[in-house]
Amino acid sequence: MDYRHVREVDPAVADALEGEVDRQRNTLAMIASENHVSEAVLEAQSSVLTNKYAEGYPGKRYYAGCRYADEIERLAIERAKELWGAEHVNVQPHSGTQANMGVYFATIEPGDRILSLDLTHGGHLSHGHPANFTGKFYDVEQYYVDPETGYIDYDALEETAREFEPDVIVSGYSAYPRAVDWERIQDVADDVDALHLADIAHITGLVAADVHPSPVGVADFVTGSTHKTIRAGRGGIIMTGEEYADDVDKSVFPGGQGGPLMHNIAGKAVGFEEALQPAFEEYAEQVVANAKTLAETFESHGLSVVSGGTDTHLVLVDLRESHPDLTGGEAEEALDEVGVVLNANTVPGETRSAFNPSGIRAGTPGLTTRGFDESAMEAVGDLIYRVVDNHDDDAVLEEASERVQALCDEHTLYE
Repeated sequence: MDYRHVREVDPAVADALEGEVDRQRNTLAMIASENHVSEAVLEAQSSVLTNKYAEGYPGKRYYAGCRYADEIERLAIERAKELWGAEHVNVQPHSGTQANMGVYFATIEPGDRILSLDLTHGGHLSHGHPANFTGKFYDVEQYYVDPETGYIDYDALEETAREFEPDVIVSGYSAYPRAVDWERIQDVADDVDALHLADIAHITGLVAADVHPSPVGVADFVTGSTHKTIRAGRGGIIMTGEEYADDVDKSVFPGGQGGPLMHNIAGKAVGFEEALQPAFEEYAEQVVANAKTLAETFESHGLSVVSGGTDTHLVLVDLRESHPDLTGGEAEEALDEVGVVLNANTVPGETRSAFNPSGIRAGTPGLTTRGFDESAMEAVGDLIYRVVDNHDDDAVLEEASERVQALCDEHTLYE
């Protein structure tokens, strides 16, 4: 990639950018929330639209000169409607968290009640963690997965909802490897007169490709990220029915944001167009197939996979049984040393700190983008196990590093 203009002005930043390209080319990106966008999306995101203020919405801006900004935002909206079958779409949120903020601000008041999955069981900060604005503004209660099965305990969720009487129930998760029963949660929400927010940040692409059930048309609101499995420009999205359209739009702007990031919306539009092509469905199917292979490989080595497998793009491993003295942080560090980039993660029934938990989370979107198939994923799974099992053996780590480089050379990126 060419950073010659940056280098003329700021060699230090140019060095860092080139270093990051090199790092991505020569490591295996397995953080479940990361992916590699196309060069077309990169071009759109780095376009001159970064210069344009476009406060407001297409056809109703607070500034002149928005002809092309309007055109691009309309394209992003129409493509999103086609991808997910939504009645109303707002593509302006800067992130998935701000998409969630847009829904909360449109529907509830400070002190109102939110019921969401506990963070250590696979929830997300923006669903009510005390350190997040949601935990500060709202009264939050949690539901959990069954620690024995790793699946959401829908009966317990319903019981908690009846006792707590939430205003909003949040579904959709950041470290839950199974398909979500949106209808069951919607039934609970209806029974307790709550709204239902389905956050599909991690699985936007899987839902778009129909390899995961869709909450669109089921839940009152669907939010998501646009840069994970959907592989479009970085940011967030809100989908809802016409009943809530005006409230959501006003909540995003002027309620929570100023001018939209039009260059990112251009990246969303391009990525959505790519996702509308037949090849994207094949990609999404391969993401899930690769995750299943990874889970099976881990289990064949005696690693404990939460819920016994996966239906999605991620695999969550609980190290306590197979490696009781090894923390997720130590495993993450050893794997990073050899070029496998994933993250330490809490597991159901966590007994350690969230800053150095007992599990690791591995995702397949990035590797699938690079062309990894089931055979390659089996090799990756073997490699990860070998590093985890020999995390303090320099010879093993050196051998693993060489194998990672060979896999990267076989599956090139941004060449």
